[in-house]
Order: sequence, then C-alpha cells, then structure tokens
Amino acid sequence: MNDIALSLDTVWMLLAAMLVFFMQPGFALCEAGFTRSKNTANILFKNFVDFMFGSLLFWFVGFGFMFGSDGVGFIGMPNWGDLSFYKGDLPVEGFLIFETVFCATSATIVSGAMAERTKFSMYVIYSAIISLLIYPIEGHWTWGGGWLCNDAADGFMMQTFGNVFHDFAGSAIVHSVGGVLALIGAMALGARRGKYAKDGSSRAIPGHSLTLAALGVFILWMGWFGFNPGSQLAASGAVNRQAICHVFLTTNLAAAAGGVATMFVTWLKYKKPSFSLTLNGVLAGLVGVTAGCDLVSPFGAVVIGLVCGTVLVFSIEFIDHVLHIDDPVGASSVHGVCGILGTLMTGLLSTSNGALYGHGWGFFGAECFGILVIGLWAAACGFLLFFGIKKLHGLRVPARIEDEGLDVYEHGELCYNS
Repeated sequence: MNDIALSLDTVWMLLAAMLVFFMQPGFALCEAGFTRSKNTANILFKNFVDFMFGSLLFWFVGFGFMFGSDGVGFIGMPNWGDLSFYKGDLPVEGFLIFETVFCATSATIVSGAMAERTKFSMYVIYSAIISLLIYPIEGHWTWGGGWLCNDAADGFMMQTFGNVFHDFAGSAIVHSVGGVLALIGAMALGARRGKYAKDGSSRAIPGHSLTLAALGVFILWMGWFGFNPGSQLAASGAVNRQAICHVFLTTNLAAAAGGVATMFVTWLKYKKPSFSLTLNGVLAGLVGVTAGCDLVSPFGAVVIGLVCGTVLVFSIEFIDHVLHIDDPVGASSVHGVCGILGTLMTGLLSTSNGALYGHGWGFFGAECFGILVIGLWAAACGFLLFFGIKKLHGLRVPARIEDEGLDVYEHGELCYNS
C-alpha cells in the first residue's frame, strides 16, 4: 500500500508539473497579445529561451543552490543532500522537474515588462542569471530549508516572530521576485518610443490581439491548478485529498473574484469595463492567493481576489502615469504588487494562525519580514543585473529596430507574413 501511495503521489507531482509547464504558452500568448505584431516572434522566442536555458541551468547548478544542504552535488545529478523535509520519499528527478517549471515561470515574468525594446542577446544573459542564481538563492531561504522557514526553536524566525515565513506555492518566492525584477528591468530600459508625450502624459500603445491575450489567460488559469494544488506534492490519503480539493477551490475563487473586481472598478473609473484589464485582474487574483491558498478559507480567497483585482487597476495607473515606467503587460503590478499583497494578506486571513482570526500578529510579522527580505534581494539583484548590463553593453535596441520591429532585425523572420 505504501508503494501504491508513493506511485500515486509521484504521478500527481508530474501531472502538476505538466500543468505548470503549460503555463509557458499561456505567458507567451498573453504577452504576445498585449504587444504589437511586429515583435511577436521575439516575444514567443524569449518564452522558449526561459524554459530551455532555465531547464539546463537549474539542473546544472540552480537546484543544488536551492536544495543542497551538505555541499555535495551542487553541480550535476549526484546527491543533493537530505530533501525529506520537503518532498518526503518522492523521486529526486521528479522533484527536480517540478521545481524546474517553477523556476522558468519566475524568469518568464520579466520578459513581458521589458517587451518590444530589449536586445535578444542581453535577454538570454539575464534570463540565465535569474535561473542560475537569483531565484535559487532566495528559494533556498524559503522552500529549501533555509533560515526563513527554519522552524527550530532557536532559529531566528521562531525566536523573533514565533512563526516561520509561509508561501505555499510562490506569491513571494516566484511572483513577487519576477515582478520586482520586471519593474527594475523596465526602469533600466526606459519607455518605448512614443509612449510618453513631451508634457509627460501617457499614450496607450494597444496590443495587436486581445484574442491571443485572452487565450493565454485561460491557459494560465488552468495551469494554476497545477501551480497551487500541485504544491501539495501528494495525492494519496484523506488529508492530501482534502488539501488538494481545498486549494483547487480557493485558487479558482480568487481568480474569479479578481476578474470581477477589476471589471467593476474599471467600469466605475473609466465608464466602460476594460476587457484587457479584467484579464490581468484574473491573474492578480491567482497571484495573490498563491501564498495562502492552503491556509485561507474560501471566503478569505474571495477577499484576496477582490483586493488584488481592485488594487491592480490603481497600481498599473500609478506605475504608468506617475512613475513613468513603461510595462506593456502590467507584469510588475500583477506579479510584483499582487504577489506582495497576497503574501501579507495570508498573515491576516490564515484560519490557523492569521491575525484577523484572533491568533495574534506573530505570523503576520513573519510574512511581512519574509516579503521584505525577498523583495530587497530581488531589487538589489535587479539593479546590479540590469543597470550593469546597461552600462557595460547596453540593454536596448537602436531606435530604428524598435520602430520597425524586433522580429526582422533580431531574428530575420516575421511571425505574420502577408
């Protein structure tokens, strides 16, 4: 019976990994639809680069940085130390695949915010560094048994807050890191040509296909059912069955609530409901609930979705109109702002130790501290990475290439041929 249970858990983990992998075309279609047709091949290519390079580099070094505990086997396939604290008896190779698809997601988030003006060669470099170092190191602090999730009585988190940092499937670890890197990358690049008028006012640059963007969001919504429930890493037994069903429900409710909130906020604010923003509202709800989908009630998940879907509208407007940072797909708001917000709300709305359920403020403090540390790590790495590349080699393509499209000049081919 134990062997059957382990086999079932392994198959569930690999099926979830397949769903998370399917989020890659979701991101690709979403980003392509929100940008102009002359850059479509470039957008799609970058999403392939994220997974190709991410798979190799995370296997080669990143997985060892993230989960290695004894300094042995940091490169290649030998022993990575004791992983039983996280994966139990699941096969290491399967666990590697599951973690690889998460790593690729974090790198992919950045591509949308820096779309339509980034040198492809430089994109390859910073995508590789995210998969090689930035994501695995902060992932070790949290999912890898590091100090932020060390529940030993004499550990820093337990002594300071009486709780460890909790991020079930990656609102902070995956999404906020990608969102912060996306914001700093877009800041280093500068706005697309024609985005801002001389008086500083923002001009809309519509994407070429809301159809593609909508299909991408539907795919991402489906893929999230691997992203969140899959993080349970086990399907056998009554406890795991119930946990997976609960996470499925909270994930879906937050997505729906996020979309509904954005729809009505844009309807009230702009007098018409915005379809493009509502698509991002669905993603905002998904990102927000990812940290606490296992701890919050269905009602709590709806609250998280509503808050994230509402804040999203004002965050996108603030970053665009006030900060004058050009993020073509809203990645810094969807993943950065909502990832941070969802992590913090987990500290409030967790039914087992949340502040609003009468359990004190220790867990909320741990969530605040964790998101601060992770955010500072991503910001520091982002500044060094993007401004370093900008200084040494340049991040941005010349004006003529940007005006005529990256597809022809960077790749020598068009996505759409008349």
